[in-house]
Amino acid sequence: MPRLYLDRNAASPLHPEALAAMMPFLKDSFGNPQSLHRDGQIVLEAVDGARESVARLIGAAADEIVFTASGSEANNLALKGLALAARAKGTHVVVSAVEHPSVLNAARSLEKIGFTTSVVPVDGRGRVDPGAVARALTPKTTIVSVMLANAEVGTIEPVAEIAAACRARNILVHTDAVAAVGSIPVDVAALGVDALSLSGPTFYGPKGAAALFLKKGTRALPLVDGGIQEAGRRAGTENVPAIVGLGRAAEIARARLAERAVREAALRDRLIEGVLGSYDHVVLTGDRERRLPYQASFCIAFVEGESLLLSLDMKGIAVASGSACSSKSLKASHVLLAMGLDHALAQGSLVFSLLESTTAEEIETVIAAFGPIIERLRKMSPTYTEFLKEKRS
Repeated sequence: MPRLYLDRNAASPLHPEALAAMMPFLKDSFGNPQSLHRDGQIVLEAVDGARESVARLIGAAADEIVFTASGSEANNLALKGLALAARAKGTHVVVSAVEHPSVLNAARSLEKIGFTTSVVPVDGRGRVDPGAVARALTPKTTIVSVMLANAEVGTIEPVAEIAAACRARNILVHTDAVAAVGSIPVDVAALGVDALSLSGPTFYGPKGAAALFLKKGTRALPLVDGGIQEAGRRAGTENVPAIVGLGRAAEIARARLAERAVREAALRDRLIEGVLGSYDHVVLTGDRERRLPYQASFCIAFVEGESLLLSLDMKGIAVASGSACSSKSLKASHVLLAMGLDHALAQGSLVFSLLESTTAEEIETVIAAFGPIIERLRKMSPTYTEFLKEKRS
């Protein structure tokens, strides 16, 4: 039986055209882009071309793109780099409760060297209230970081509104857009942000390829000291093949964005409809309308997400439970707990993130496979047995 891969949040297959673009730089064109000779300059031209392609995807200028090795690195460079550069103005940062661990942990690292952090709560849909962000600001606030979309529950956040409130007070805004770029329209000018993180694997680019948008004139201290690469903002010899692959994936994503979104949203809606309409005690997580087109997530009562994941895996269906970065943990998701879900229910989390190649037939296969698995796991669940006893009494 062919396997169904529905865990795009963790990794997507490398697009064949991105791979083809990378191959020359894995073989013959191996020069260092910092070298002045012809071999280096050929490679530099490819890196510059990729930089322009990534910039166009988000409406930025090429010199506002800093290549990194991952979305986590981009988030760290944004939060730490911006906060440290602005330290003379203040030492207070604001983040939301549903940020990726790379943002939350970066904020905690800043606290160890004298910064303070305010964590803004979210509602039951995982949505950040711009008013709550505004109320968290102080005269010492220098940076606010709120993600554009949450990969775990799919909710798209009101970043433009948040940025407008911060801009009026001369506070920098960063958004982790890793889950959003390449899937929904993203324009840094329309958002009004000073920094934005993106990552290639989310839109069929290679692993090890990501980028940080830094608005022209925005100062960020580098996390890695060394040479002059990335205009002095990220030292180290560039990962040229990955950068070139990222550039080609960005071009494809820009050309196919609308087509992909419409198709994926239709399949997503069918999956949501099929699961909610067929099985009891299942809750859709995230905002029903303002959500990523490729993402559907649920909490299934009386069972653990890890058991569901492994059971589906044995049926040849790959999905996630909670965020990709905590899939090996038995702890309930911090995102779901921040949304107010009961701890036991939050442990029954299951996340589907569709590929461009996902078919309607595969969605029906998933819906059909769900029922017997839930029934079997609930028969082994003490909490479900207790629930049935209380229901009968």
